[in-house]
Amino acid sequence: MNRRATLAAVAAAALWLSACSTVPKAGVQETAALSEAPRLTGRFGLVVPAGAGGQPRGQSVNANFELLGDPTRGRLEMSTPMGSLVARVSWQPGAATVRTPDEERSYDTLDALTQELLGEALPVQALFDWLKGRPWPNTPFRSLGEQGFEQLGWQVDLRRYPSGLIVAQRLNPGGPDPLATLRLKLDEAQ
Repeated sequence: MNRRATLAAVAAAALWLSACSTVPKAGVQETAALSEAPRLTGRFGLVVPAGAGGQPRGQSVNANFELLGDPTRGRLEMSTPMGSLVARVSWQPGAATVRTPDEERSYDTLDALTQELLGEALPVQALFDWLKGRPWPNTPFRSLGEQGFEQLGWQVDLRRYPSGLIVAQRLNPGGPDPLATLRLKLDEAQ
């Protein structure tokens, strides 16, 4: 099993099995920097089928999330359905860090971090706008009318946005099946 697959398996197992082992609370300095930042909460599910992105096995991760900050500087916390914090992702210009109960790892970019951890580079910076039902203004997009839009290689379905549900699929240019499916359910529609 390669390093990426091992980390993805560890992340999935941590999300389901680590109710007793949690990530320590964020430091005072980090918390103060984001105290006035916008906050989005809800649940997410990510499915990466076997073979997608070179994955030998499929991956499936489900967790509660809290997203703070903005595309430049922020924090994403993931917890189990029982509320135990199992991963904290923090980013700022030029650096991204993930902290789990067992370790802390640093990366040059947020895309590199999510690619290694989850098996798919999630557009976390774009999620701030996607969760508000709109494309991220920093990159081109293609409108799909009332259905949603395509951006950064993802098709974002907004048909159930009024009830707080967004479904984004990573498009597969070589076939009909998506490379990944991300479901985001907000606690409150923004």
